[in-house]
Amino acid sequence: MSKNIKKYSQPGMDKKAGVEHLAKRTKIVATVGPACDTYEMMVNLVKAGVNVFRLNFSHGAHENKAEIIKIIRKINETLPYNIAILADLQGPKLRVGEIENNALEINPGDLLTFTNTKCVGTMEKIYVSYPNLYNDVVPGNTIMIDDGKLEVKVIKILPNNDVKVEVVVGGILSSKKGLNLPDTKISLPALTEKDLADLDFIITQNVDWIALSFVREVKDIIGLKNILKERKSKAKVIAKIEKPEAVNNIRDIILESDGIMIARGDLGVELPIEKVPLIQKEIIRKCMHRAKPVIVATQMMESMIDRVKPNRSEITDVANAVLEGADALMLSGETATGQHPTLVIETMTKIILEIEKTAYDYNRDDILAPQPHSPSFLSDALCYSACKLAADVKADGLIGMTQSGYTGFMLSSYRPKSLLFIFSKERSLINQLSLSWGVRAIFYDEEESLDDIFFDQIGILREREFLKKGDVVVNTGSTPVNLHLPTNVLKITKIES
Repeated sequence: MSKNIKKYSQPGMDKKAGVEHLAKRTKIVATVGPACDTYEMMVNLVKAGVNVFRLNFSHGAHENKAEIIKIIRKINETLPYNIAILADLQGPKLRVGEIENNALEINPGDLLTFTNTKCVGTMEKIYVSYPNLYNDVVPGNTIMIDDGKLEVKVIKILPNNDVKVEVVVGGILSSKKGLNLPDTKISLPALTEKDLADLDFIITQNVDWIALSFVREVKDIIGLKNILKERKSKAKVIAKIEKPEAVNNIRDIILESDGIMIARGDLGVELPIEKVPLIQKEIIRKCMHRAKPVIVATQMMESMIDRVKPNRSEITDVANAVLEGADALMLSGETATGQHPTLVIETMTKIILEIEKTAYDYNRDDILAPQPHSPSFLSDALCYSACKLAADVKADGLIGMTQSGYTGFMLSSYRPKSLLFIFSKERSLINQLSLSWGVRAIFYDEEESLDDIFFDQIGILREREFLKKGDVVVNTGSTPVNLHLPTNVLKITKIES
């Protein structure tokens, strides 16, 4: 065993916990909130299957977020996990203000007035956090409230810039509920003043991923990336797809982003709901094709906010997202404010494991074959061949090395059956790769000969009980080692001792 292995041994509890955490290839993103924001609860969620914790910057103070980040860092430092931190910016989300007694009953035919002057909402006037509402809507436009539960129609723009609306679908309107304008292209920038203030804080915390809400076009992503580059942040950017414009521009958005989130809540309000399933399927396909991690989000297990078992339709929804090849599935209120956060994760993990065990069908050449027009075609082809070889010999492990993350994302995109391990000297990548399907990332910074590196990697995985004597391993790497070239070497090994 190599002299370097001890240096890379991982502290913490029984190594078997890390092995069990790798059994599930599709990752789980859990939103942190009052129901699970203690060290004990978050450790329980991780043991149950969480790979990424999401911090929702639509709610909560920076001080609270900083405490949660400290807890995640403590988990990573003391236990055998690499849990990523995803900071989710609010974006140009439109909301009503405070509502009197937090409950206003509105009925079809009622007339309401939306104003940009702050007030407590009543049947007389309701504050909307969008000063340009009167400019962007015209009579006849539909406005959806609370993820489409309530619906009003614009009747008139008043001389004082208030907007008169008529209730079409009534119900109970409570404080801070979101508004969607499916008939309107809003004029707000992708990064609002609140987002910029949150971003200043987020950059100081060195989080792994930043999600940009309500992306409409490529320039939204470029704007955020430019800020991160200026501030020397290594965070990667996820584009949240929840607007019709984003669906129309999806190819370019996928190419420019580091990852994609299919935010089905707002997407299902902004577009006809019957279009969402095929949009989800197509975006997942395109992301696999471009080796970009993709998250399916919103209402996956929502009934478990207050129940101990999910609806049968939710079980099927989770299963379908796994079958379609999503890198990760995301929970929001289920873990943030629900009554059974750990049980939700345990239930989702069981569904994922069952589907992956019995219905593995990812290796479709029409989606995953390397593309000749790709600037990285040669290394893509080698990664593809490594996955094919691993499948042909029923390899117990597939090992890659990366300095940019690309090889990790590429090997993951081929959805190999073998356990997938990615080694990197870039510490920022170790947690970032926790979002990618099937990846277990390990820090390693030696640069000796390629033979020594491959020997070390196998030794480290044996020491952590991922591999054993008699296992077959496929390694990818690049030579000369010191030039850090794209992947150009493929090796197969049977562990003899």
